[in-house]
This record gives sequence, structure tokens and C-alpha cells, in this order.
Amino acid sequence: MSYVGKNIRKIRTVKKLSQAAFAELFGLARPSVGAYEEGRSEPKMETLIHIAQHFGLSVDLLLTKELTVNELYHFDIFKQDASTEKPAVSAVAQADQLHAVTPFVPADRLLEYIVQHHKATFLDTLPALTFPHQLGPATRAFEIVGAEMQHQQQGLRHQDVVLCARIDLAAPNLRVHRIYAFVTQSRLLVRRLSERRPDNTLKLRADNPDYGSEEFALDQALEIWEVKAVFTTHLRPPSTMEERVTRLERQVEELLARLG
Repeated sequence: MSYVGKNIRKIRTVKKLSQAAFAELFGLARPSVGAYEEGRSEPKMETLIHIAQHFGLSVDLLLTKELTVNELYHFDIFKQDASTEKPAVSAVAQADQLHAVTPFVPADRLLEYIVQHHKATFLDTLPALTFPHQLGPATRAFEIVGAEMQHQQQGLRHQDVVLCARIDLAAPNLRVHRIYAFVTQSRLLVRRLSERRPDNTLKLRADNPDYGSEEFALDQALEIWEVKAVFTTHLRPPSTMEERVTRLERQVEELLARLG
């Protein structure tokens, strides 16, 4: 068993490096670092050597032992910090470290994603979006197709992009009323969880009342993602109440102008 993924994550943590910053150090794609840490792939030997040399470790240690913080303290990883006075980090640079890179799955590549979602080499070919969030290393962005989750100018519109965080399939922590994206063998199903039953069957509903609810067995899911944010190019028109308030404000302004 290789411990390289856990060790890379631990090194990043103690060195306060984002995945993007770590990837840049060694000429990697950001999603590759995420794949290493999640155990979906391992670095090439050349990359392992560069990582080990940079942090004053041995390749053998990276691969065969889960390192502790105390053990790392005795290597160059911390000695570099002690011997070099670091310049002050600007607020802009600190903010930039919080921007995580997320693989984006456009609608026209969904079938490819369903077939190859578990391959780090495929994930590296997807467009990468940078969002300001702290949702962890495992995130995805999906393009919405259809109007099932839109109601009265609210909700998820056709071609909106949803930012999602991974749900562990081994012990899925799903909450009623939350919106989830279920990757199955034939489609991407984005729905609101209405009920979770003891037999691991879910009752899912669309926000659009024109679409009925449906039953979904958890074992159909290849991946489950919780929708955390939506990015849209649609501007919401004002509601009837907002229109009335705006009209009243305009009338008051005109009246005050006359009185003045």
C-alpha cells in the first residue's frame, strides 16, 4: 500500500500550500494533485523524486510510511522555514490561495465524464474553473440541462453551472431539502432530496411542479455531489412587489421635486 497521497496532503497542510500552489511547484495540473491525495492515481517516479528532493525527504519514506508532523519536523520541510525569513504575504496573495480549481463538466462532455469519471488523466482534460471557496479538494462543476429545477424565475436554469462538493458513497450523509447531483450510468440527475427511506431508496423531487417526483436507489449512483453554489448569466427580473415599490419611490421623488 502506498502512502504518497496522504503524505502529499500532510506536507501541503504543514507548508500551507493550496493544491494549485503545490501543482505549480512541480509542473503538475491541479486536478492531478487532488487525484493523488484521494488515491485515484499516483505520481510518476520522476515527480516523486522532485517532491522528495524539494522537501528533503526520501522517496522510500513518501511511499511506504504515513509520516507524522513530528517526523516531518526532523526533515528539511520545517528547517527551510526556520532558516529563511519569509516576506509578508499580501492580502491579495492570501485570497488567491483560497481560490480552488474545479474540473468543469460541460453538457456536451457529460457522456465522456460518465464513462471516465474515475480516471485522473481524463479529469485533467476537462476545463478548469477557479472559484473562491473552501469546499475541499474534491469538487466538480456541472452544466445544467433543462428547467426541472426552475420555478417562478427562481432556482437552476438551463445552462447554469453548479458548484458541487463530493459526498462519500461509502457513507453518504444526505440531508432532506438539499439539492444533489447524482451521476448515474446514463445521466446526470440534479434533484432536491425529499425523503430518504430505510432501504436506501431516495425520493427526489424537481423544484418545477410540472415535473413529478421520482424514486432513486442509492446503488444506482456512480458519484454523488452536493450542490453548494450556482453561477448564472441570467438576470432575475423584478417581482411584482419590487415593481410596485419602485413605482412608488419614483412617484415620491417626483412629488418632492414639485414641492421643492
